Amino acid sequence: MTRLLAALSLLALACGPTPAPKARPERLVAARRAPDLQAMNTDDASARPDPHSLARPDQVRVTHVGLRLRVDPTTRSLGGEALLQLDRVDPRAPLRLDTRGLTIVEVAAAEGDLERGESGAPVLALREAPISWAATTHRLEAEDPQLGRALVIDLPDAATLVRVRYEAAPEASGLQWLEPAQTAGRQHPFLYSQSQAIHGRTWIPCQDSPGARVTYDARVEVPAPLVAVMAAELLDGETPQADGDARVFRFAMPQRVPAYLIALAVGDLARAPLGERTAVWADPAVVAAAAHEFADLERMVAAAEALYGPYAWGRYDLLVLPPAFPFGGMENPRMTFATPTILAGDRSLVSLVAHELAHSWSGNLVTNATWSDLWLNEGFTVYFERRIVEALYGPARAAMEAELGLQDLERELVEDLAERPGDQRLRMDLAGRDPDANFTAVPYEKGALLLTALERAYGREVFDAVLRAWFTAHRFGAVTTADFEAHVTRALRDAPLLPGATAPSLSAWLDGAGLPADAPRSPTSAFAQVDTEVAALLDDARPAAALRTGGWTPHHWLHFLRALPRTVSLDALAQLDDAFHLTQSANAEVLTEWLTIAARRGYAPAMPRLEAFLVEVGRRKFLVPLYRALLTTPEGAARAQAIYARARPGYHAISRETIDALLAGAAEDDPPAPDR
Repeated sequence: MTRLLAALSLLALACGPTPAPKARPERLVAARRAPDLQAMNTDDASARPDPHSLARPDQVRVTHVGLRLRVDPTTRSLGGEALLQLDRVDPRAPLRLDTRGLTIVEVAAAEGDLERGESGAPVLALREAPISWAATTHRLEAEDPQLGRALVIDLPDAATLVRVRYEAAPEASGLQWLEPAQTAGRQHPFLYSQSQAIHGRTWIPCQDSPGARVTYDARVEVPAPLVAVMAAELLDGETPQADGDARVFRFAMPQRVPAYLIALAVGDLARAPLGERTAVWADPAVVAAAAHEFADLERMVAAAEALYGPYAWGRYDLLVLPPAFPFGGMENPRMTFATPTILAGDRSLVSLVAHELAHSWSGNLVTNATWSDLWLNEGFTVYFERRIVEALYGPARAAMEAELGLQDLERELVEDLAERPGDQRLRMDLAGRDPDANFTAVPYEKGALLLTALERAYGREVFDAVLRAWFTAHRFGAVTTADFEAHVTRALRDAPLLPGATAPSLSAWLDGAGLPADAPRSPTSAFAQVDTEVAALLDDARPAAALRTGGWTPHHWLHFLRALPRTVSLDALAQLDDAFHLTQSANAEVLTEWLTIAARRGYAPAMPRLEAFLVEVGRRKFLVPLYRALLTTPEGAARAQAIYARARPGYHAISRETIDALLAGAAEDDPPAPDR
């Protein structure tokens, strides 16, 4: 405890005093000040260069976005108005926004301020006072194939507001439109947004950099009987306004977020409460199963708060999307978007939910300033996720998940990144590259291992204090790896090491390729038992039906399947399938490992399930290894092309781009991103 108090004293000096929160009016008032919930942050990350944005928030910064949108999934149309509140840092500079594929209909400017609604949230799209708009000149600059086109808007001298009327393209990479047959209920079409990393500009004209944060409000009109949800507070509860044959939903987000965390979904949705501040949304055909799977959600939030401080976003809801969603989850504030592939029926895959919840601190509350420092989002979150899992389900499960994560990292370092030492670093140089190139296991698992190394060197109590101070000092701000180095160096300068421990070399971890020799592991005796059974199977000491698998969880099975050699016999696969029905597994993680082996070895009984799985599911974490495995043989390559011809129309644009490159032989030049 003495060591902990000493560390806390050092951290208090490093972070400085905490400003008192400002009072919030209860009625509508003019307000240009920042919302109270972000008053603690003093970072100005928008003044730092971002190679993946054409905007210049260091000259004119957007501080609030008001959206008035009309969305019709039947016609695949999304358009309306973006109303922007400005901070004119340079009064002579124009406003520059990121766009890609948007049709700009009209641009106008005005003088005015934000209002605050009855809830205290700043509003612009929902404001009551009229605004006197006047047309202003604008232009779209030449197109960059990766970044899109800068929308440059000339600003009258007194202008503090801009209105952009626009339409998004039906093929926008940040949107996916689904036919009724692609949903669980098969009755209504569906739309969802996916803006990370730089896809927000395809459906909102914005300053699309993680270092540029805004508050927002929205009025979303959709055809009845569809439901709209956003990563924001639903102001009308569960009773939307009626407008003829349309339904109007109103939202507000009083905390500042980067553009990639603005999220929207429209479809046939039902809601199941899970706790006082948690709920799950899903297709009515899925919502009961989802509520069962996520029954521990309220406990997860409480466990996270016990670790690193109060949850800052009000509610934490989950939206279960159709299976075309390309990722496991997306950490949109207040409402995580999640894949249905985690609905295993036994809650064995809910660590993904713990991961997205942890992003409420690491990623949403404190954000990487540019995508070059992605590990500050993802590495912190993987570490935090496993602490939540340990608190709820015990250290043995957390250790197994950590070991499986390390296996993923080591496999990727050898198979994908061996010739790319620059991509093995935590501090990446992404200038001129798609930011998705940094979504490998390196920022996730290597980043988490660095934090684990610091914990094991200085002790959990001391390091937890360091992380709490990090979240407090940079609350609602954006950070770089240099900020992390400075914070850790200052906070731990006088902290004693644990007996026998040595301080990790930050430079080796941040700027070195691969893993340092002293990288921590989480050995687990459970996997030692699994290795014994693998050896018994391969040595013909026991037939598959006699393997000692009693009490095994999906984590044990994942390790077992990964431990099988690539030359495992077809007879052994048949025995395993007969004994354990792996081809029919309901756990998508286990099924993918099994089908990957089956595809490499040409195990015919699994091929119908493989094809059905690839057609139904769009999650890249599963698509990439399965298509890669098929490509290892001529017969498999032909099968892959045939399956993809059927499956491609149902995949998200992000997944299509990845598999297009893989089947064209280009994936080795830029390994596709893993799950996120």
